[in-house]
Amino acid sequence: MAGRLVLVVGPSGAGKDTLIAAAKTALAGDARYVFPKRVITRPAMAEAEDHESVSPERFAELKAAGAFALDWDAHGLSYGLPASLRDDLAAGRTVVFNGSRAAVAEARRRFEALTVVLVEATPEVRAARLAGRGRESAAEIAERLKREVRDPLPDAVVVDNSGPLASGVAAFVAALGTSNAEV
Repeated sequence: MAGRLVLVVGPSGAGKDTLIAAAKTALAGDARYVFPKRVITRPAMAEAEDHESVSPERFAELKAAGAFALDWDAHGLSYGLPASLRDDLAAGRTVVFNGSRAAVAEARRRFEALTVVLVEATPEVRAARLAGRGRESAAEIAERLKREVRDPLPDAVVVDNSGPLASGVAAFVAALGTSNAEV
């Protein structure tokens, strides 16, 4: 039985990392679900997702050596999903990663069993979450929200994470066990 790759996408502040972390905890005893680390050309930060930090040069070496099942560039960083995810897929597991809209088309070409989960939240909720991070001024956050382009993602499972965390987590965990539909 082949597994399924779940690529979680959505705008900054929608709560992707929070939902993935909560699902990882909720499904910790279920071997059918795995949440491997991404490789990113970003320094490790306590408030960011748990990832493997590498230099751009090291990333290029890993990519050339075939270490990634999927990789992309976004926001001045490079992201890679380890090639070892293929072993989990071959074992019938659901492999969950924080992804990017920029990687969806290539992921669809490479993985037959792919579910894209689009995490959304209202602009007001996202603005408050982004402000809570303390990385951008209010003006920078407003500009970010204004310039974002929403590309349609046909067949994506949509999870609204605008409300209480428990509701978002429940919808997200449900989406991991479904095929494409709105949650």
